[in-house]
Amino acid sequence: MLSRVYSAAACGIDPVLVDCEVDSRKGLPSQTIVGLPDAVVKESKERVISAIRNSGFKVPMDKTLTINLAPAEIKKVGAYYDLPISIGVLVSTGQVQIKLEDSFLMIGELGLDGAVKPVNGVLLFSILAKEQGIKHVFVPEKNAQEASLVDGVSVIGVRSLAQVIYILGSGELDVYQRKENIKRVKSTTLDLSEVKGQEFAKRAVEISAAGGHNLFLLGPPGCGKSMISKRLPSILPELTSEEVLDVIKIHSVSGKTKRGVVVQDRPFRSPHHTISYAGLIGGTANSRPGEVSLAHKGVLFLDEIPEFSRKALESLRQPMEDGTVTVSRALNSFVYPASFILVASANPCPCGFATHPTVPCKCSTHHKQIYLRKLSGPLIDRFDLIVDLKPVSEDDLLSKEKTESSEAIRQRVEKARLKQLERFQNSDITLNSEMTDADITEHCEIEENTREFIRKAIRRYALSGRALNRIMKVSRTIADLDNSQNISLAHVLESFHFRRNQVGNA
Repeated sequence: MLSRVYSAAACGIDPVLVDCEVDSRKGLPSQTIVGLPDAVVKESKERVISAIRNSGFKVPMDKTLTINLAPAEIKKVGAYYDLPISIGVLVSTGQVQIKLEDSFLMIGELGLDGAVKPVNGVLLFSILAKEQGIKHVFVPEKNAQEASLVDGVSVIGVRSLAQVIYILGSGELDVYQRKENIKRVKSTTLDLSEVKGQEFAKRAVEISAAGGHNLFLLGPPGCGKSMISKRLPSILPELTSEEVLDVIKIHSVSGKTKRGVVVQDRPFRSPHHTISYAGLIGGTANSRPGEVSLAHKGVLFLDEIPEFSRKALESLRQPMEDGTVTVSRALNSFVYPASFILVASANPCPCGFATHPTVPCKCSTHHKQIYLRKLSGPLIDRFDLIVDLKPVSEDDLLSKEKTESSEAIRQRVEKARLKQLERFQNSDITLNSEMTDADITEHCEIEENTREFIRKAIRRYALSGRALNRIMKVSRTIADLDNSQNISLAHVLESFHFRRNQVGNA
């Protein structure tokens, strides 16, 4: 007898419908799984057999079971298929009859006692069910809240195999209700008002947040580089409903979601400099998203960026430019979203005191050059804002005067972003940092005196085309913060001031 149960597979962050087919026939007792299963899927035979027995059912000893996970060309990874395989076996052997008339999809790992354990990526499968017109999704109870974020799909959170069998046989649905249970919490309590001095750097952070511009902070130890960077998320607007789903999809596949909580602030990822190329970009053993994708719609902070490997840093160039990253392996190739603000910090030399006004530097000229030249010119070109910080003065350190709060700055950032949404309402982009050459030509009109200044700057500083475009993008953002329709010479001058000292003259 043949049975069929719908399940799903995650190809990157793209879900694919999987038919779990089970065929039983008389013969020697055996169970064979086909359809490109990985080791975890192959091991599901043992989990399924024990779960069925401990749930009060039998695995016939005179049956040969063939389990097919279609489509066969897609590699099946993980313990998602334990639950659909067990239901398929019970239906195929005539022990269970399904009276639930509507279509359904199910995923879940089984314990040996028949308990249904949580898995990663359930949000993707709810989205798939909605796209395919499948009415019900059976998921582990601990995953039900995440799965219910998708409207239009009834989510049935289950605790055990026996409960699933009862629901299928009786047709009595216990649909998970999510509206009263979802918690939206702030992920950070840091505030820019805690930073003493460094008004120039704070201004750069505001511009970065308003237009989505990449930021580089250079300065001696203790001047506030990390402190300022970690407070950038506090002035970013909250995620929209669509962005929340985009972010949770990536974190769900990676197993990074917190059950019962939906974070409303944007991601902030700060990997250690020993991170591997695959850990940063993605493409570990199971082609999981890397840090650049986990920072999607948020901030990727690389503290002491010269300490990162050259290979890892150069791999950032494509996602910084395109907002996506392609992870290719022998059997598959996935495209992950990676639209983030890159914030990097560095000391000016190995000892850190090359630009300190009072502490002498202990590094030779040769060592200074080698240290910052780990960063290539094309990579530096992709930073819109480069800030050279100095040590905080005694007066600022001892001052009790309160500086501007993150909330006040966030309000200006939100207004600037609203202007950008209006500007690009008929386009695929939403931020000034994403403008193409054609967009710059259309939205960055400048006066003749400003154009003449730019000509002189190009000749004097040998600006590349990319560097010039980034100056114009930042100028557009500064004008938006100034609530100005046109870009003035003052806006261009401020933008240029953030790039005139290229890091290490890379």
